[in-house]
Amino acid sequence: MAILAGFSISDPPELWAGLGFRVEAGACRVGGIDFALGAPGEGITSWALAAAEVTEGIDGLATTVAEEPGPDHPGPEHDNGVVCLDHVVVMTPDIERTVGALGRVGIFERRRRDAGRPGRPSTQVFFRLGEAILELVGSPEVTGEGPARFWGLAFTVSDLDRTAAALGDRLRDIKEAVQPGRRIASLDHAAGSAVPIAFMTAGQGR
Repeated sequence: MAILAGFSISDPPELWAGLGFRVEAGACRVGGIDFALGAPGEGITSWALAAAEVTEGIDGLATTVAEEPGPDHPGPEHDNGVVCLDHVVVMTPDIERTVGALGRVGIFERRRRDAGRPGRPSTQVFFRLGEAILELVGSPEVTGEGPARFWGLAFTVSDLDRTAAALGDRLRDIKEAVQPGRRIASLDHAAGSAVPIAFMTAGQGR
């Protein structure tokens, strides 16, 4: 099974440190996933996968090959209460094309759901990448040109009220998540991150 090992992120290290992440030498480790900060570009610029049959990018997603994971060395406790990455969101103009590209490197669909609204159909397809989930989002009816692209990150926290207190008005209101029994809050754009970030309570089995 392919394992998500890391990301390169354009946000400067001091921004993430100000959001309550423990940052050392320009990088941050959350659970078993490394985040290299200050990367050229904008937003999530690439990811690193281990145990995947990757020789180049995946349908436009810049990809590097990471070493096979050794013994688990989880990251430090973060002041914002983050304990692990729940999922990464990827947007695509052609959902079946991207599903096929992922399958060719050994990343296979686990399930999908209709997430659209009247007049705006949308499909979510889910893949397991080690401790985290890939959520692929696209239209079930319309296909377009162009590559898939990284969009956002959702972190699991130990106490969402603690996270809200730490971030103050940089965090939008807490609401019920799509997953039953979970709550979620999104980082406000004014916080300055180029990456849409959400914080969630733990789900069953997390």
